[in-house]
This record gives sequence, structure tokens and C-alpha cells, in this order.
Amino acid sequence: MDNIKFDFKNRTAVVTGGAQGFGLDITKRYLKSGAKVIIWDIDHKLTEKVVKDLNNQNLTANTVDISDFKEVKSCVDEIVKTSNIDILINNAGITGPTASLWDYDVEMWKKVLDINLNGTFNCCKAIIPNMIKNNYGRIVNVASVAGKDGNANASAYSAGKAGAIGLTKSLGKELADKNIAVNAVTPAGAKTRILDQMTKEHVQRMLSKVPRGRFLEVEEFTSLVCWLSSEENTFSTAAVFDISGGRSTY
Repeated sequence: MDNIKFDFKNRTAVVTGGAQGFGLDITKRYLKSGAKVIIWDIDHKLTEKVVKDLNNQNLTANTVDISDFKEVKSCVDEIVKTSNIDILINNAGITGPTASLWDYDVEMWKKVLDINLNGTFNCCKAIIPNMIKNNYGRIVNVASVAGKDGNANASAYSAGKAGAIGLTKSLGKELADKNIAVNAVTPAGAKTRILDQMTKEHVQRMLSKVPRGRFLEVEEFTSLVCWLSSEENTFSTAAVFDISGGRSTY
């Protein structure tokens, strides 16, 4: 998968949750393809380690809580003083606890929605004016097959990701008269650290629903995101791209 060539020279990408999992793999592929990448992640120590390990002059990072609009806006204001933001990958997210809705902790419900849905809104709201000014942008919102199908005992996560899909469809239509594409991707379970937040029973239940009979490989996901965020994607917008191994029925 890494051999697939994309050209991101002279492009600047913001990748939220870029210090691990999907976000880190996307970051690495962008760097290989010539992009400048700015990681936004709430884990300061992990972010520092990634920047040090990758040791790439085109990589910078900010410690950002995407659920805080003022924090996001402040970061964007600093970036656009010296650079455009051409690509936004809204990847940061949390699963929240595995619990039935009537037992779900109210504060955790708010936190999951704040990051998975409001965080996506905050980043789009802050960055899009720069894209409009330059009449260029590619936004990929990382949703989940749970946002389409709904996962039992994951109501907050499913609702947040469903919200991100709805946001994508609305925003894509709002920007359709410009060279700005907004799409969502809906992966099934993948081999990332997010699985560690779930019970073994929940993970097995997820896997049992995938006709391919395995979890998504991170590199497979990155290839789809790279195409959607490249100049090659000149027409698709306000769409949902499934990468669930046959699990989704629509």
C-alpha cells in the first residue's frame, strides 16, 4: 500500500489525532508524498515523541483540545500567518465506555460527543475560511461504520459518528461551488489503540460482523484518505466512503 504514489508537494495538512493510529499513518504517508504536516493531538508527550522519532523538517505539532473552539481558532490563526491550510483530516476521536444507554454516564456522553462531533465542527469552522480564500481544500472526516449501523452499548460513539456523517453531507453541499471537497470515511474496526478502549467481548462482536473476517489494516485506510484528500479527487464531495470489509449494507 505504501507504494501507491500521491503528490502532496506544496500542500499543508492538519491531521487531528495525528500522534497515533490512523492519524500517524496518514501523517507518515503525507510526509513521504511531500506535504507539510501539522499534527494536532491532546497527548503532549506522545506528540513530542512522534516529532522527534520522525525527524522531518516538514512536520510540526500542536497540543490541541479540539473540543475547545477558542483553542482551535488560536492555532489556526497562528498557522495562517505563514501558511495556507490545504487539507484537514478530522481523525481525533474516542470510543467512550461500553455501556447500555440507560447506564451511560452523562458526563462521558457529553465528552464523546464533544470530541467526535463538536471537535469536527470546531476544526472545520476555524479552517474553512482559509480554504475559501484560496479556493482550494480537501477535508476528510473520519466517521465510523458505527455511525451508519449503530453499535449496541456504544450509543454515544455511534451518535457522534452519525452526526459527523450528517455534518459532512451538509458542509459538502455548502462548499460545492468551490474547489473544496468534503467527504467522510466509515471504517470498520482496525488494528489501532482505540481497540484497547473496548472490552474483548465488544471487539469480538465487531469482528463477527465483518464478512472479510478480519480487521482493517491501517495502510488500507490511509490509501483511501490520501486519494480523497488529493487533487485527483475533483468531483466527489458530500459523500460517505465505506471501508468496512463488506459489513455495511448501504
